[in-house]
Amino acid sequence: MDYLIGIDVGTTSTKAVLYNTDGEIFGYANKLYPLIQDNPDMAEEDPDVIFDASVEALKEVTAKADPKEGKILGVSWSTQQHSLVGMDADYKPTTRAITWADNRSEKVASRMAKDGSGLELYKRTGLPTHPMGVVYKLLWIKEQHPDIYKKTQYWVGLKEYLLYRYFGQLKEETNMASTTGLFNIHTMDWDEESMKLTGITRDQLPELVDTTYQMKGLHPEIAKKIGFSADTPFIMGGTDGALSEIGLGAINKGEVAVTIGTSGAVRTFVDKPQIDPKGRIYCYPVMQGKWIIGGPVNNGGIVFRWVRDNLFAPEKEQAKKEGKDPYDLLTEIASKVPAGSDGLIFHPFLGGERAPIWDGNARASYFGLTRQHNRSHMVRAALEGIVYNLYTVELALKEAMEPTAILAAGGFARSPLWRQMLADIFEEPVTIPEAFESGCLGAMVIAQISLGLADDLSVVKKFIGKMNTYEPNPETFENYREIMPIYIRLGRKLQTEYNSIAEYQRKRAPKE
Repeated sequence: MDYLIGIDVGTTSTKAVLYNTDGEIFGYANKLYPLIQDNPDMAEEDPDVIFDASVEALKEVTAKADPKEGKILGVSWSTQQHSLVGMDADYKPTTRAITWADNRSEKVASRMAKDGSGLELYKRTGLPTHPMGVVYKLLWIKEQHPDIYKKTQYWVGLKEYLLYRYFGQLKEETNMASTTGLFNIHTMDWDEESMKLTGITRDQLPELVDTTYQMKGLHPEIAKKIGFSADTPFIMGGTDGALSEIGLGAINKGEVAVTIGTSGAVRTFVDKPQIDPKGRIYCYPVMQGKWIIGGPVNNGGIVFRWVRDNLFAPEKEQAKKEGKDPYDLLTEIASKVPAGSDGLIFHPFLGGERAPIWDGNARASYFGLTRQHNRSHMVRAALEGIVYNLYTVELALKEAMEPTAILAAGGFARSPLWRQMLADIFEEPVTIPEAFESGCLGAMVIAQISLGLADDLSVVKKFIGKMNTYEPNPETFENYREIMPIYIRLGRKLQTEYNSIAEYQRKRAPKE
């Protein structure tokens, strides 16, 4: 019995899962780290802290492997998208990891949205016009921090930086590269126009490889610390979005994956590039014959965390003392409120928003508050607001394809309330696979293909296990049918003032 490791480098933690080649789980590790947010628009991480977390996660699961039973055949990667790390000529960081959630290039993205150049860039690269994009981060650094721009020799993402620390090589797979806005999805190469726009050259970017590419030559001291052979190959893998889609088993046309972790997304695979004339959905290549289209949202579980910490702080502390999960307590409180929260609507844009509005200045709000509403309504409205927004992403996706099935995963999937809420708001059956950590599982499937253990992605079906399906409740979704149009119309009206309130907040925010 040999082993494979799937590792998922997320926004708030790195997770690793040890599998045997039949997909059985033998070990799990989860290492947390902070998101650095010194002002409302900043969202950075220390890439060296994340490197240490990845080493510790690999070390922990490797210790669960029985060397008498077999060896570790490979490690495969799933990693957060849209991150940027600068490196100098000696390969030392010139920046921290600027994450997908960083909003400081908002003015650059807005400028390009207004003059139409953002849409033209989207048509070449598949990246919607939004400050999450690496291309917009680069322009912001060039304009606002020319000293950093000038001393930076290489521009990479978080995974590329981590793999450099492991191997001393700069390589990037095309799935991750396509999320940067610097990669042309038609030529399948770095985009000449984007490089010209940012002023960087091909020599400043990593070498492009496939998702199944194997990196070899692990630094011996790192291999020794982890506890496996320095010959162990690291398979490039792909973005957390694409690999979560694979890990859910949503690999066929029409199968839609809905995920809610710290952020969230609605995605599906298609067999060729599909560009939305309105620029609302992204389009990235994953592997031969597989393209992913969809819309990510900034505000998923992070909204639930805000509710927990700011509206239910006493309950959070009490639950901790009693050894209970505060989130379970909050969903129990929310379940006592009727669907639609008695007319209380929450637009969940605590950190700007990506799909479908692509507005880095979007701000959250409660609407419809009366004396009859209380904190119970506020927590349910927040949960509903997250799902309302995901539903609006699916509406945009439906213009490109007709869904045949909805599969869901993420931290929210542990909650029966959220599962039913998703089915009721979408008015479609929602299937929750029993499989654990879909990003890690997707990475493991890529490893199987890379190592010749599987022919294609269909192998994931035998690893997923039991599927639980939630049917829409007719008594409930009538409430949502009535309130969803209000949510959408209200959002359009609020959008006219997002820029004003965002500028007001920036004037009073701490300086960098």
